[in-house]
This record gives sequence, C-alpha cells and structure tokens, in this order.
Amino acid sequence: MTGQDDSLSNVAEFSVSEISQALKRTVEDAFGHVRIRGEISGYRGPHASGHCYFALKDERARIEAVIWRGTFSRLRFPPQEGLEVVATGRLTTYPGSSKYQIVIDSLEPAGAGALMALLEERKRKLAAEGLFAEERKRPLPFMPHVIGVVTSPTGAVIRDIIHRITDRFPVHVVVWPVRVQGETAGQEVAAAISGFNALEHGGSIERPDVLIVARGGGSLEDLWGFNDEAVVRAVAASRIPIISAVGHETDWTLIDLAADRRAPTPTGAAEMAVPVKAELEANLARLSARLKAAVSRDLERRRQQAQAVARALPSPDQLFALPRRRFDEAAGRLARALRAATRGKRLHFEGLRLSITTLDRRITEARRRAVQCGDRLPLVYLGFVRNRRARFDRDAARISPHARLERIRLNRQRLAEAGARADRAVQSRIDNARAQSEQAMRLGKTLSYTSVLARGFALVRDADDKPLKQARDLKPGQALRLQFSDGIAGAVTTGKSAGKSGERKKPDLAKEPGKQGSLF
Repeated sequence: MTGQDDSLSNVAEFSVSEISQALKRTVEDAFGHVRIRGEISGYRGPHASGHCYFALKDERARIEAVIWRGTFSRLRFPPQEGLEVVATGRLTTYPGSSKYQIVIDSLEPAGAGALMALLEERKRKLAAEGLFAEERKRPLPFMPHVIGVVTSPTGAVIRDIIHRITDRFPVHVVVWPVRVQGETAGQEVAAAISGFNALEHGGSIERPDVLIVARGGGSLEDLWGFNDEAVVRAVAASRIPIISAVGHETDWTLIDLAADRRAPTPTGAAEMAVPVKAELEANLARLSARLKAAVSRDLERRRQQAQAVARALPSPDQLFALPRRRFDEAAGRLARALRAATRGKRLHFEGLRLSITTLDRRITEARRRAVQCGDRLPLVYLGFVRNRRARFDRDAARISPHARLERIRLNRQRLAEAGARADRAVQSRIDNARAQSEQAMRLGKTLSYTSVLARGFALVRDADDKPLKQARDLKPGQALRLQFSDGIAGAVTTGKSAGKSGERKKPDLAKEPGKQGSLF
C-alpha cells in the first residue's frame, strides 16, 4: 500500500483552468487557419451584442461557430438557417463549457448550387415586398439631357457606352466610378445610385435624367455584388429611371428585376437611353414636308370652295341695279318737288300784306295777353307758395325732433368737412401757385442778363438807353452807358468804327510794346 501511494504521488497535478488553457493553446496552434464546409444550424440572427452564435454540421458531426460583430458587418451576405457554406477561420476552445468552436473570419456559400439557392430565396423575399412589380416601373425619358453611368471607370464598358451615345445622340455623361466585383461592389453601387438621386437640378453637377448600371459578363460569383439586397433596394427607391446592363444577355441578376428597363449589353443600354439623332432629323424633315403639303392642299381646297361660293353669288351690277334705279327716280322727284315747294313759298310770300293797321292789331293783341298773364301771375305764385308750404308741413310732420337734430348734426358735419376740404383745396392751390411762382422767378433769374453781368460781362447802351449789339453801330465820340453788375458807368468811343461784318483789327503789339490795346 505504501509503494503504490508513492508511485501515484509522482504524477503532476493540474487545475481545471490550467488544463483548459493548455488545451486552448494546443487547439489554436494546431488549427490557426482552417476552412470548414457544413450546413448552418441554430442560426437566430445577431445577438444583442452584435455577435452571431450558431453551429456547422454535417451528417455525422457538429461544431459550434461564432462571428464577432466587426466581422459580421463585413460579410457579403448574412448567414441563413440550413444554408451550406464554407467558413474560414480559426479553431479555439471555450473553457466555460469545455467546448471547441470556430471563430469565423469569412463566409461564402458552398458552390454554385448554394449561391443559386440563396439567390432564389432572396428573390422570393424581395418579390414579396413588391420591389419587382411592373406597375412601379417608370418609362424612360425620350430625350435626356444628362445620363449617369455607374460602372468601373477603367473597363471597356464605359468606353462602349460613351462611344455609342456619341454616335447616336451626343449628350452629357456623368460617370460614378465603383468596383463591379468583390465584397464592397454591392455597397458602392448602392451608394452611387443614392448619390445620383441626391443631386439637385441646376447644381455644380447636373442631376441625370436616366441612370445606367453596367458591367461586363462573368460568372455567378463575379456578378454576385449586383444581387446584393442593398443594391436592389437602392434601385427600387431611385427617383431616376434606371437601365440595368449587367453581364451578357444570358446572365441575370436581381438588379435586372428591380430596374425600370433591362438591356442585354451595355451597348444596348446606351441605345435605349438616347434616340438616333439622324433618324430624328429625317423624321422631322419628313413631317415638315408632310405639313407643307397638307397646308398647301388645305389652302387649295379652301380656294376652290371660295370660288364655288363666289360663282353662286350675284354680280355687283345685279345687286345694285334696283337700288340704283330707286335712287335715280328719287333724284328726279327731288328736283321737281324742290321747284314746286319754292313756287308755293313764293306765292305764299306774295300773298302776305304787311300794313300799320295789321301791326297795331297784333301789338294790341300781344299786350292784352301780357296783361292777362300779369293778372294771373300773383294767383299762380300764391298757389305755388301754398303748395310748397303744404309739402313742407307734411315733411315736417313726418320727421321727428330727434331726426331733425340728427339731420342738422349730419348737415353741420358735412358742412365742416366741406369747409375743411375747401380750406385744404385753397391751401393746395396757394402752395401750387407759390411753387410755380418761385419756379418762374428762378427761371427768370437764370435767363436774366443780370446773371450774365455777374460773371464779368457788361451791357452797352447808347444815349437813348438802347442796347448796342454790334461794334459797327458805334461812332467816334459817341456817348455810351456801360451797365455792370454793381452799377452804371459812362464812356465815350475813340478811334475809328469797326469794319464790315463786325471784323475787328487786331492791335499790332509788336509795334507798340508794353501796350495791350484799347477796346474804345
């Protein structure tokens, strides 16, 4: 018993934590980077902390898996229950429950079949939300001014699109460079679509009228970025019509279902976006010719109708024949009637006999009628006064004392207002007259010759106080009166008078040095 106890005491003792840490280091050193293929089981979405916990299993085994929050945000597609995937990461242990697990760094579907299953599942989900409905798709503008292109700036796709647009109908093209393959392709395409929609009309970068999302052909994995859910939602939310030109005609992605139009190739998208300028010009010329021909035919038809209507109308001679005859007959009767009327007036005038007796009789009759009217005038006046007084009494009886006072007050108020208006009108007339008078005085002072005298000039008058305007009117020894601005001075002319036409002889200052010459 003693020997057995001594042999057992030589074995090293470890604590549970030491064994757990040793196992952890061993597993992490041996399986620092592994790829595991299996089916996702027990996935319930991210935890409240942002981490994801689930398991990978096959027909014979099961392993726990965890995806940390930072890694989960970088995954190209989220995990889904029952999806077969290939997980890349490192193995480690969890000492708290004596379990080993894989910490996943990247996750991808296990083969094309898994990708297609994921694609079909995503397609059913987005279709149920109505993102692929035909009624929400909008028509493309017939003649856009600006076209936005979301694609790689270095590939042949953008060159084909620009070349095709230039050949058909040159317009302004704005390119938003993105990656069209890789993990960030979907996010960049969605951001580009949202960025184009955020542009304003009239800004430094004009907002496009139509967008083209384009990429060349490739495998399902190469085109997977255009199956991203964020890209589909950005296309569905776009206010700008979108043409999808991803891959070849046989390729399809979810963006093709959400876009307003799908083009078989990027070149086909350019053809959908713009019309052919030469065809438009030819159509315009053809329509113009048809319009001219139609106008010409219409004018000819109207001319023929007018001629037909004109043939049905009577001629001017026929229209004016009867009125002209009536006018001639009336003119003939007018001359005869005028002669008959003149003859009758002459006979009536010759039949009148004016005499003093007749005049006295008519004057006497007129005086008698005047006396009768004068006798009736007082009675008529008294009747008029009685009628007016009776009407006044009736009106006074109908009007109460309060109404009289109110009417008197209103009349006084109106009289006061009329007086105030009259005062204002008189004052306004006075102000206007004063302003006109002051303006006339200023104008007269401006035009008066006294203002000219104030600038150094003088007015020359003769002995009779008549102004002299020309030098040839002066005579030697003639008395003059010079009016200056501050008074009048006398003067007498000396020397000879000026020559013809008012020419003055310039003094020869060279012969008389030191003399300036004399005006008089």
